[in-house]
Amino acid sequence: MASFLTRTKSIDLATTHDEHHRLKQTLSWPHLIAMGVGAIVGTGIYTLTGIAANLAGPGMIFSFLLCGVLVLTAALCYAEMATMVPASGSAYTYSYTALGETIAWIIGWALVLEYAVGAAAVASGWANHANEFMNGHGFGLPANLQSGLLSAAPITQLLEGHAHVDPTKALINLPAVFIVLLVTALLAAGTRESAILNIVLVAIKLAALLMFVVIAGQVFHPSYLHPIAPHGWGATAAANSDNKYGIVGAAGLVFFAFYGFDAVSTAAEETKNPKKDMTLGIVGSMFLCTVIYMGVALAALGAMYYTGWAGSGTPLVVILDFLKQPLAAQILTAAVIIALPSVILVLLFGQSRIFFVMSRDGLLPQGISRVNQKTGTPVGLTIATGVIVALVAGMVPLADIGVLANAGTLAAFIAVALSVIVLRLRQPNRERVFKVPLVWLVAPICVLGCAYLFVVGLPDLTHKLFLGWGALGLVIYLLYGAWRSKLARGEQN
Repeated sequence: MASFLTRTKSIDLATTHDEHHRLKQTLSWPHLIAMGVGAIVGTGIYTLTGIAANLAGPGMIFSFLLCGVLVLTAALCYAEMATMVPASGSAYTYSYTALGETIAWIIGWALVLEYAVGAAAVASGWANHANEFMNGHGFGLPANLQSGLLSAAPITQLLEGHAHVDPTKALINLPAVFIVLLVTALLAAGTRESAILNIVLVAIKLAALLMFVVIAGQVFHPSYLHPIAPHGWGATAAANSDNKYGIVGAAGLVFFAFYGFDAVSTAAEETKNPKKDMTLGIVGSMFLCTVIYMGVALAALGAMYYTGWAGSGTPLVVILDFLKQPLAAQILTAAVIIALPSVILVLLFGQSRIFFVMSRDGLLPQGISRVNQKTGTPVGLTIATGVIVALVAGMVPLADIGVLANAGTLAAFIAVALSVIVLRLRQPNRERVFKVPLVWLVAPICVLGCAYLFVVGLPDLTHKLFLGWGALGLVIYLLYGAWRSKLARGEQN
């Protein structure tokens, strides 16, 4: 059993693979920055802003700041690992080289929550805007095709069997299913083609947010920022709710708005010059998005008192309507509908690559990691991943799956920071193209900060679901991966 915990993948052999399991190198740093911005700027700022305001009031600006600082420490750790181990797999691969196979499996399993569940959450947020647009123009879908079956009641009541599910009122979120399947088809066409499309979609999203900041900034009222923290600075459980109020409680939710840069690291193996471009892609996209988020959040809080849009699934549109800017509201909604799928694209890309590498390592059946000769990508695996995500997006509401995705992300960030620490101690002389500055301060802050946000900021139900998911994954590993992995069979690549 000890060997399960101690065997690690060689860094030198991590990028050596046979022809049928080798990804095509087609990306450069502009693609990577656009991929990072495409993943980060999405549901978090367009949709979860309203939910965060309901939890923290104007203090949500500090929730965004707290998350931004914490995620920046993680981004620096990712940049060091991605340039030192330029292989697909992100936190899973880094953990495999530093922390051992068992931890790597646990992190890879947790990444399903970040990428697959995260993509489903974004699809649900996109569907909110699409449904509002269709309803406003008189061709909305029936109510039971706008909400998933599990939207009928809080998830705690559904798990306890106390809730009554009525399929005539909530059956499936059809727009969410549609957009996931459409993005899956685009992604299956090839990595470079998807990346070029993503650049166009990112430009549309940023233009729409800039328009909002310009309009809202002209009517900024400092008085709307008081009281700054109506629900306190910490995280307080609310009655009859799974959420936690306060600045830290809101941070546990809006953390979802910041991750996505790590999806860039899953593209390391498909990058032409990963040792240079990965740093630009990861750190550059993270810094740019933090500035964007702070500007949009501040503009929203100053344009309309938060109680008027707190809890809304389309907060920026509500604010523009309040400011009597119907055309701008329609443009913003259209931009979200057109461009938000870029987030789904990047997250589905990341998830398919995680599954691909786990399969290539033998922890999942190796047959599913074969690369299509024409596209140079795992087409079959991409399609299968998209179908699973579409089912989750169509059944589960945004609030439930968004927070669960955060749990997987926080676990991955902790693992990457620990990998940096372990390899600095174990292999101090190994070449590092990018080094984390003040590593003995930054990496521990990342570990402790993410652990604190996980324990204090996330709802108790999320902790239970995460532990249950992890236990299921560990059983699968012990029954299959522990005996079938390449390292278990004495192979290194």
